[in-house]
Amino acid sequence: MRRAVMVFTAFMGALLFALASPAFADGETLRGTLQNQGQPVTGVKITVTSGDGQPVGEATSDAEGKWEVPVPAAGSYQVTLDQATLPTGTVLRLKDRATLTVQVFEGNYRNVLFALASGNADGSGAQPDDGSSASSAFWTRVAQLAFEGLSLGLVIALGALGISLIFGTTGLTNFAHGELLTVGAFAALVLNTTLGLHLLVAAPLAVLISAAFGYGQERFFWGPLRNRKTGLVSMMIISIGVAIFLRYLVLFLFGGENVPYEQYVAQDGIQLGPISTTPKGLIAMGVEIVVLIAVGLALTYTRLGKATRAVSDNPALAASSGINVDRIVRIVWAMGAAVAGLAGIMLGTTQILNFQMGQQVLLLMFAGVTLGGLGTAFGALVGALVVGMFVQISTIWIPPELKTVGALAVLIIVLLVRPQGILGRRERIG
Repeated sequence: MRRAVMVFTAFMGALLFALASPAFADGETLRGTLQNQGQPVTGVKITVTSGDGQPVGEATSDAEGKWEVPVPAAGSYQVTLDQATLPTGTVLRLKDRATLTVQVFEGNYRNVLFALASGNADGSGAQPDDGSSASSAFWTRVAQLAFEGLSLGLVIALGALGISLIFGTTGLTNFAHGELLTVGAFAALVLNTTLGLHLLVAAPLAVLISAAFGYGQERFFWGPLRNRKTGLVSMMIISIGVAIFLRYLVLFLFGGENVPYEQYVAQDGIQLGPISTTPKGLIAMGVEIVVLIAVGLALTYTRLGKATRAVSDNPALAASSGINVDRIVRIVWAMGAAVAGLAGIMLGTTQILNFQMGQQVLLLMFAGVTLGGLGTAFGALVGALVVGMFVQISTIWIPPELKTVGALAVLIIVLLVRPQGILGRRERIG
């Protein structure tokens, strides 16, 4: 049996290396998607020149904010966004990054990111000369970023909740949890675009599909591995292979293009004091808050919740007291996958769906879980909100591309002071 586990682990490791290479396009291409607060920005002109300044091509962002310029060969190119074509109220977050130098490799495409934000009414993004007006603009931006951080933190919290519960009941650090967000989002996409169901109907059905998928994983895959006494390190490595397999299975089935839902793609913005948002953003936040409160109350007051906490504290003692540990673990997997699938759907309504959407927030989910305290559901919630807020607000001082690095720096600092996390408990080792 041990040999079989070793063979399987080696197979998953080989699969990891085989699939870890980037997805290739038919030719070398530069592409991107322009968005401001989750809304596509259309009609913006993008120009591409070669390293020696020769024109290569140009494109204009379409109704979904997408643009694409094929390039003749691999090499270094300069991509310029024409700020004069930005719509009123939208500016570059960093005005000196209107031209980016990027490297395109042979047979590959390269995504180019231009960070956009809400600006002055004239669209110039210039700060007023008056000191008090500049201060007011600064605090308005802080309020906007804090709101966006709260929205991101709630999505991270939904995903981190499942990671924490699964770790607490099984000890497994599941690197495939990010793909549960992707599965939920794309299950809703199939029901919405292929079967023609409205998103309000497709979303609950996709959550049920996600729950069934999580239950099936535990029942037919992780449970048998655990019963065969597979080590936690081996299972963690296997989870990395599962994550890559699921990610590239979604790529194979749906392609590498960004895709939206049929409904709620673009909405008129609304102003709440200094904060700009959309109706779907507020509704998504409301749903996330309700679900998090409901899960917290269920863990605290229901028999199932008490049994889950008992299994998390001491599985052997819980089993000796009559609790069916395997049944509780399967329910935890189903619940964790369901809330992760919901997080993916909520993320898909505010952003465009792609096969890497779960991977892009996985590191933030782990940061939230670790910061709040491994194995504690409420710690995951607190840690996720802290991470989400810091990630967004930190873009005031650092480039948006580095905001995840800042979150991880805070994580390291907090763990140096409090290794068990914010709500974690000290444990004796040895």
